[in-house]
Amino acid sequence: MTRFIHDQFAKDYLEKLLTPYGVVQAPRRVAGEVREIDVWFAPNSQQNSTPEDLGLLGRLATSISIFEPYRNAASDDEIGDCLLKVLEVRGELRREANRNNTRLQESDLPKLWIITPTASENLLSQFGAIPSQDWVTGMYFLPSYFRSAIIAVHQLPATIDTLWLRILGKGNAQKRAIDELEALPVNNPYRAAALELLYNLQRNLQANQIQDEEDRELIMRLAPLYQQDREQAMQQGMQQGMQQGIQQGMQQGVQEGERLVVENLLRVRFGSLDAELSSAIDRLLSLPPEEFTPLLLQLSREELLARFAQNNS
Repeated sequence: MTRFIHDQFAKDYLEKLLTPYGVVQAPRRVAGEVREIDVWFAPNSQQNSTPEDLGLLGRLATSISIFEPYRNAASDDEIGDCLLKVLEVRGELRREANRNNTRLQESDLPKLWIITPTASENLLSQFGAIPSQDWVTGMYFLPSYFRSAIIAVHQLPATIDTLWLRILGKGNAQKRAIDELEALPVNNPYRAAALELLYNLQRNLQANQIQDEEDRELIMRLAPLYQQDREQAMQQGMQQGMQQGIQQGMQQGVQEGERLVVENLLRVRFGSLDAELSSAIDRLLSLPPEEFTPLLLQLSREELLARFAQNNS
């Protein structure tokens, strides 16, 4: 049960981070036997911003991609299923190109990124997956025809460049990534998005009665972070409320002060402040002080009433 909770978190997480840079479908169905791609990503043709801030994940997202994240170490059968999906998509695209009498470009073919918390040497050798000097440690590429790679999260270097992929790891690798996420500046937009989804994962795991040891540890790791963020949000809300209250109070004080000035000037000029003169005050105050002050000093009672009294609207 918890596996599906983690799978949903991974889909939501990748969708949240990649949506600004292209079209994301999570899941996406493919032809043949009913199969679903966990996350399908197609970058925008004209991007206003680049995914460079996402580090290695952003580099993966520069082309049409299929993301298949696993909570537990991907088995050989699961990797085989992923390869079937990418081959079926290639078949779809090839048939569509033939129908439209167009040539299928290599850039139209998706790349497959299999994200697994761990990967054994035996598993990698079964698929002929080897590292590449052009990529970081922990990435193993299958023969070029498949346009696929296995990403062993536990082997990725612990740098900011790999952080957004290491969040999808397990055990100590994930806990370390959460520590690094917590240390990021609070105005980092990806930090807020990732924490929101992690808190949602925490709630879903707590609601599930069957939890393994790693799930319980993850819940415990997220609990103080959630409480800290909640308290910080409350403090910010209180500060904003106090600031708004002060501003409103100052504005109200200025308005009351202007009203007193107008009332006193009317009393000085006309001896008293009757109901007719009082009815003109609100309209006088709708003008800035530099305009209503000379009018109070120059206009007669009749002129003031004719111009500003409420019954002369």
